[in-house]
Amino acid sequence: MNNQFLNTYLIIGMCACLTVCSSGCSRTSGRTNQKKEKFTVTSELLRELLVDTVKTASQSTLVNLSGKIQADESKMIKIFPLVSGIAGNVNIQQGDAVKKGQLLTTLKSPEMAGFAKDAMTSETELRNSRRALEVAEDLYKSGLASQKDLEAAKGEYQKAKAETQRSRVVMGINKGNSKLAYELRAPISGFVIEKNVTSNMQVRTDNGQNLFTVADLSTVWAILNIYESDVSKIKTGDAVSISTIAYPDRNFEGRIDKIYDILDQDNRVMRARVKIRNTDFALKPGMFANIKVTGHSVDHLPFVNSRCLVFDKDKNFVLVLDKKAHVRIQEVELARRMEDLVFISKGLNAGDRVIASRQVYLYQSLKN
Repeated sequence: MNNQFLNTYLIIGMCACLTVCSSGCSRTSGRTNQKKEKFTVTSELLRELLVDTVKTASQSTLVNLSGKIQADESKMIKIFPLVSGIAGNVNIQQGDAVKKGQLLTTLKSPEMAGFAKDAMTSETELRNSRRALEVAEDLYKSGLASQKDLEAAKGEYQKAKAETQRSRVVMGINKGNSKLAYELRAPISGFVIEKNVTSNMQVRTDNGQNLFTVADLSTVWAILNIYESDVSKIKTGDAVSISTIAYPDRNFEGRIDKIYDILDQDNRVMRARVKIRNTDFALKPGMFANIKVTGHSVDHLPFVNSRCLVFDKDKNFVLVLDKKAHVRIQEVELARRMEDLVFISKGLNAGDRVIASRQVYLYQSLKN
């Protein structure tokens, strides 16, 4: 009897174990067969996102340079003294506006007295030689003088005439007043941008330094510093936009009209020149300038706005929207940055569409 009860209990226990195992296996199988849902970008979400189209850089690209404003050398005159002497009153200061012919200063010079003496002597000799020629012509007509005498009188007259012309030219160049003081006058209208003389200063012609520099500032030059890496991108005729610290909200337009094909060995820059109209004289020589040049690019790379990038694990990614409205992660390699633009060397082509908003959230969701 006891054996029967024991067998019955064993059978009941085995059935219970089988039931539990079956139930456990059934739950495990259900979890395995259940598929994990994959994140997808719905059409409703796409309508809320910004999408940029990848473009290709044209033959022009923006290059930022530094430079300096200086006077137009074709409209700038350095004034040197042609005589030595003592400077009179110098009332003109650097930065003053002057008119053509305006007196800048005078020089008390003994050389002017010598020029005046030569002029007076030549005038006297010219009058005497003219009278001698008239007498020789009358004597020749009456037969009292020979042809040789007449030719000699003509020669003396021509010599006196040439000397008078020379002395007049000298006096014209070395203009003086009634007191025989040498006058320095402005040769053009403009501004005095350099002054190297003071009242009662001794001036010598062998000094080699100009006393004044007068410049017409209605046009000025902007001298650009082109770094070696940008030399190939910039050509004569490129459009230029210039701003200064004094006028940060104002742009001055021009074009590069000359490139100095010499590289500065110390600064590793090449110079270029831009002529700028300056009718209101806002630009002053010596001002520093920020210059944007629409230069030429040697390559044609696709570019997008930098906001489209996702940086992860030292790599750059974008989210590409294909023709079927599917979004995928695309790794890209950057060629260079320029302000808010990034040029892509690998990973994108012109015409590709990339997500430009909430891209970090989408990247993490698609990645996981």
